[in-house]
Amino acid sequence: MSLAVGSEAEFRRGKYLYYMRGGDHCKSMNQFIWSFLCGLGEAKFLNRTFVMDLNMCLSGAHTEDGKDVDGKDFRYYFDFEHLKESVSLVEEGDFLKDWRRWDKKKGPGRISVRKVPTYKVTPMQLKRDKSNIIWRQFNGHEPENYWYRVCEGRAAKVIQRPWYAIWKSKRLMNIVTEIAGRMDWDYDGLHVVRGWKAMNKKMYPNLDADTSPDAIVDKVTKLIKPWRNLYIATNEPFYNYFDKLRSHYHVHLLDDYKELWSNTSEWYNETTAINNGKDLPFDAYMKVIVDTEVFYRSKAKVETFNNLTRDCKDGINTCNL
Repeated sequence: MSLAVGSEAEFRRGKYLYYMRGGDHCKSMNQFIWSFLCGLGEAKFLNRTFVMDLNMCLSGAHTEDGKDVDGKDFRYYFDFEHLKESVSLVEEGDFLKDWRRWDKKKGPGRISVRKVPTYKVTPMQLKRDKSNIIWRQFNGHEPENYWYRVCEGRAAKVIQRPWYAIWKSKRLMNIVTEIAGRMDWDYDGLHVVRGWKAMNKKMYPNLDADTSPDAIVDKVTKLIKPWRNLYIATNEPFYNYFDKLRSHYHVHLLDDYKELWSNTSEWYNETTAINNGKDLPFDAYMKVIVDTEVFYRSKAKVETFNNLTRDCKDGINTCNL
């Protein structure tokens, strides 16, 4: 549940776990989630309220130009309402305001704080701490300052990450539902990974050739019946790249549905409200979420690393790791 701290007495009664920003900021979304859920898991283990910063940095791994973009908001990508119902948390801005407001007294009236400089202090060592605030500061250089380090070693046996708390944003899932509905929920899926992996011949020697337009037609026509609705989830930026499949299938691409995030859309109205009335681009990671979720709901599925290429998903010699 989300706590709106109402009074000084309530704040002083509270027990909080506050993570300072660590080296995970601007790392891939997978690392962000792994680290964030570690923090939530520790808060649950310590029976404390987690202090959450809604500000996010989108890693260049998920942006069209490969540059990190700071100042994103958790709510653009994930369901904050569901998160608040699933775990005990307070927004960082509210928490810091209240902390400053009520921590003016010296002596016994002070709000008690335990500063924890390193992840090497384990959750088990903090279990009996009575301080109002446990403040993990993540001093040090990468990878010493990654949040997920807290949940390694012996802590891995006692900390449970609350995966059930993380749902994709309802606004994005509404777009997924609309796209699938327009294909009458009766479609097959093709997932084509290209981008930097196709350019990296050292790690992926065959991927570029195996995902060429002709190679795709050759393989897909052996796996999917002709004239099915075929949804293609891909990071290939050239819209016409898959035109040769149009002689065999009713092809659907994410860009065919642009009006679902245009400035007249429900998505646009709701996200600009979160963004203080300012326009928000439908960014590359939002596209990945929608693409992936539409693909998951397809009937027959053709995957890049299972069906189209013999290269390994994580690069050369990683297939059996």
